[in-house]
Amino acid sequence: MFYSVLHRVVPPVARAVWRPTVTGLEHVPRTGGVILASNHLSFADSVVIPCVVPRKVVFLAKSDYFTGTGVKGALTRGWFAGLGMLPVDRDDRKAALASLDTALEVLGRGEAFGIYPEGTRSRDGRLYRGRTGVAHLALTAGVPVVPVGLRGTEDLQPVGSNLPRIVPITVRFGEPIDFTGRFDGVPSGRARREATDEIMAAVQRLSGQPEAGIYNERAPDGP
Repeated sequence: MFYSVLHRVVPPVARAVWRPTVTGLEHVPRTGGVILASNHLSFADSVVIPCVVPRKVVFLAKSDYFTGTGVKGALTRGWFAGLGMLPVDRDDRKAALASLDTALEVLGRGEAFGIYPEGTRSRDGRLYRGRTGVAHLALTAGVPVVPVGLRGTEDLQPVGSNLPRIVPITVRFGEPIDFTGRFDGVPSGRARREATDEIMAAVQRLSGQPEAGIYNERAPDGP
């Protein structure tokens, strides 16, 4: 219920203030399980995407956002829950693995799940190599993947700033990638790697970022 209320208010206001340039929205299925696989430039990415997609998009968020106390903790918890985000402890390997099961549950309910295959935001603007969790989800759930390319969100709320800025933002959605039947008989590890690389190549075409060619590592205190 809180999601419905918040989603009726936040997206229209956000679009009116930032006026993002959005292309390819017709590629996002209106119903059924689907993965939105995006590049990751800012903490704000998980707000920007749900604000422009006309259906609920579930993202995972740091469990810290859901454990605060007092009025501030309650407001923060309500904000993230209201945006459709689910908590995950990224410092606990077992919990991180369990998050894949959570994602499969979301997809099994016919909902949209948002994921950043790079694992964490890019701190230098390059697009890093995708981790294969996105392909595991797509191949296991049998759902399409819609690649997403974000531009400008790194300037929306830079690290260390308390308030978002009004800057040009572009969100580009690519054609859905359907892996149904394409990797029959292929070893699972190879299938996940090839599928992930295909997804990241599509994301790169949309974002225009230079490729780093390596995996990104999360900063000790970074998002």
